[in-house]
Amino acid sequence: MRRRDFVKGLVGSTAAWPLRAYAQQSLTPVIGFLHSGIAEQTTQLDSFRMGLKESGFEDGRDVSVQYRFAEGRYDRLPALAAELVRQPVAVLFAGGGVHTAIAAKSATATIPIVFSIGSDPVQFGLVASLNNPGGNITGVSFFAATLEEKRLGLLSELVPSARVFGILINPANDNAENQLKDVAQGTLALRRPAVTLKASNDSEIDAAFDAFSQQNVNAVLVASDPFFNGRRQKIAELAARYNLPSISEWREFVQAGGLASYGSNLSDNYRLGGVQVGRVLKGEKPANLPVVQATKFEFVINLKTAKSLGLTLPSGVLSIADAVIE
Repeated sequence: MRRRDFVKGLVGSTAAWPLRAYAQQSLTPVIGFLHSGIAEQTTQLDSFRMGLKESGFEDGRDVSVQYRFAEGRYDRLPALAAELVRQPVAVLFAGGGVHTAIAAKSATATIPIVFSIGSDPVQFGLVASLNNPGGNITGVSFFAATLEEKRLGLLSELVPSARVFGILINPANDNAENQLKDVAQGTLALRRPAVTLKASNDSEIDAAFDAFSQQNVNAVLVASDPFFNGRRQKIAELAARYNLPSISEWREFVQAGGLASYGSNLSDNYRLGGVQVGRVLKGEKPANLPVVQATKFEFVINLKTAKSLGLTLPSGVLSIADAVIE
C-alpha cells in the first residue's frame, strides 16, 4: 500500500472514532425522573433504581437518569417537565403526587410516561382505565390521598380522649378538595369537630401548629402530601413541641418521630415504578400496560413517641398494628 493511501485511510478512520463513540453513547436510553420534592429528602431514589435493576437496567451502565426536583414548589413542575422532554428522554417518570403526573402529561403526548401517585389516575384523566390506560402514560397507584377518613378513625382510636381534631392540608395539592370531603365524612362519623388549617410552606406549617395549640386541638391528621412528607422531621418535631399526637400516611413519618402512619409502602411503590419503566424500555406500550395498584397497607406506631406524649395506647389498637417502633 502506498504511504499516501495509508495516511488517508488512517485519517479517515480516526475521524470516524468520535462519531462511533457518539453513536454508542446515544444508544444509552435516558430516563427523566421528575419529582415534586427535595432530592436530599426523597428516600425512594434507591428503590426506583432497584426496580430498574430488577428489569435489567442499571443507572450509569445501561441507562442514564436525569433528575429534576421541584423542592416542594408544585408550580415549578411544568417547566421542569418541559426541560426533560427537550433533552429528549426515552421515558419520563413522574413521582411525588398527581400534580407531577399532570405536569408530565401536559408536557408530552408522545414520550412514554410512568407515574407513581397516591391518587385515582382515572379520576384525574391520566388514563382511560386502570387495565387499559390507552395513551402514552401508565404507572403505579397506591390511593394514599383517599384514606384520610381511615387515618382519622385510627387517630381517634389512638387518642380516644381527643375532642377536637386538627387537620393539616396543602391547598396546592390537586387532591385537597377530595381530602377535605374525606375528612368531613370522618368527623361526621366520629361526631367530633375539626380545625382545618392550610400550609404550603415552612412558615405556614409553623403557624398552623401554633394555631392548633391555641384552638385546643387534641390530635392532628397530616393529610397525604409529598411536600409534608418532605417536611416530616419538622412536622414530627412540632407535634412533639405542642404535645399533639399526629398521624400521617407514610412509615417514614413515624421513623422521624411521628406517632403513627397508615398507608402503603412508599419505597415499594417506587420500586414498582422502576419495574414499570424497565418494561417500557423493553418495548411494552404504556397504552397496554395496566396501572399497578398497591394491595398492602400498613399501620405503624411509634411507642417511644406515645410515651413522650404521655399516651397509654389501647391494647386493641396495638394488636392491629403492622409494625411497632420502640
